[in-house]
Amino acid sequence: MKPSNHPDLWRDALPWPGPDTHKHHRGRLGVVSGGALRTGAARLAARAGLRIGAGLVRILCPRDAALIVAASVEAIMVDEFSSPEALFQLAGALDAVVIGPAAGLTEATALNLAALGRTGAALIVDADALTLFKDRPKDLFGCLDRDDVLTPHEGEFERLFPDLPVYGREVAASKASERAGAVIVLKGRETVIAAPDGRKVVNGNGTPLLATAGSGDVLAGMIGGLVAQRMDSFDAACAAVWMHADAASRFGPGLIAEDLSEQLPSVLRGLAPA
Repeated sequence: MKPSNHPDLWRDALPWPGPDTHKHHRGRLGVVSGGALRTGAARLAARAGLRIGAGLVRILCPRDAALIVAASVEAIMVDEFSSPEALFQLAGALDAVVIGPAAGLTEATALNLAALGRTGAALIVDADALTLFKDRPKDLFGCLDRDDVLTPHEGEFERLFPDLPVYGREVAASKASERAGAVIVLKGRETVIAAPDGRKVVNGNGTPLLATAGSGDVLAGMIGGLVAQRMDSFDAACAAVWMHADAASRFGPGLIAEDLSEQLPSVLRGLAPA
């Protein structure tokens, strides 16, 4: 029988603000932006992280993108960086960082990831920051620890773990998590979430409405927002995957990625303690 993802598994672990909570207690999330013409993915992820409860969210931008991003966000803060070392300094005070959405398939992205791996922030690694390591996955895994999360779709998974798909999605995800030393979110019709300690669930509330550009960026931001609030990374991934699909189903036909974050308040309301 498949271990099924369900709110009963992680509802009690969801972070809720108390009467004395301030924004820094609620977690500090960073999202690394791509260049000037590739900022939308980071903005989608950052808004999702803010909506799911992170108290403070920063988009970390290459210099050519900073003014573009700053003109299009409000509660989200913007910082620019010009080198991996500068990114390292900016990320030092953060609890979690999303890197990969539209980051660019360049060596700069690899160096930025390595710099982030030297911070204490949990990493949510997606999209370009996965594909970039197709021929050198050990370089990626060397930057990770057990609190980090990789969020590949099937194509990205096969690039990093070309020998594993033959085992089937569930076993492959578990083997990949053990190999990478991080949580794996293998996206698909039934997303599989696996942790290095052997925990694994299969998500059953997925919807084809999520087959739209940018939906994965939103999911990465949701995971990052929960991890920034110090939720266990495996539980955070399970919760975010379920809520992501629930948000899509609540909106219905015509969904685009921008709509997902706006459904999160009603999703969270349905999960809140009585």
